[in-house]
Amino acid sequence: MIKRSEIVPAQKRAADMIRKAGIVIRDTEVESIAVADFGLSNLSRFGAQILTWVETARYGVKVIVLFPHQILPEHWHPRVGDDPGKEETIRMAWGILYQYVEGSDTIQLGSIPKEKETVFTARHEMVLHPGEQFTFSPGAKHWFLGGEEGAVLYSFSSVVRDTLDGFTDPEIVRVTQIIED
Repeated sequence: MIKRSEIVPAQKRAADMIRKAGIVIRDTEVESIAVADFGLSNLSRFGAQILTWVETARYGVKVIVLFPHQILPEHWHPRVGDDPGKEETIRMAWGILYQYVEGSDTIQLGSIPKEKETVFTARHEMVLHPGEQFTFSPGAKHWFLGGEEGAVLYSFSSVVRDTLDGFTDPEIVRVTQIIED
């Protein structure tokens, strides 16, 4: 759960980072930036700020902001009926992104929180810089870690069904729950 008082500052911080990346964002879009803590109630450590530009039944376009050292937890895009699942391409716009995919354990620059070691199974580390991109196949487990200054990235996907994403961590709640403070 996230406190209501955390949302506006996180939206403004994310908007500042988006603008620092050279991406034009209207003032009216700032309040539409989704702030997700994944139910872990520790936004500075686990979360993502997501500006959705396009969301249809066929494709989606988003800008994702990770604050410094913020983790977007391990997840995958599952098969839904006859559809094999969402295919997603991310493209770095600003900062450094540590991306983890399935494969040999090569973690050197990032780290997994000690209390979450069992729920981060994708441990093949890739470092993405502005202009670099990567495409995830449907069903491929992955997670992200923002670098020293954070990261701003584009997400282009074949379909949007984020609430159906699978998460390795059973404590994850995909739909943000806001509590009054």
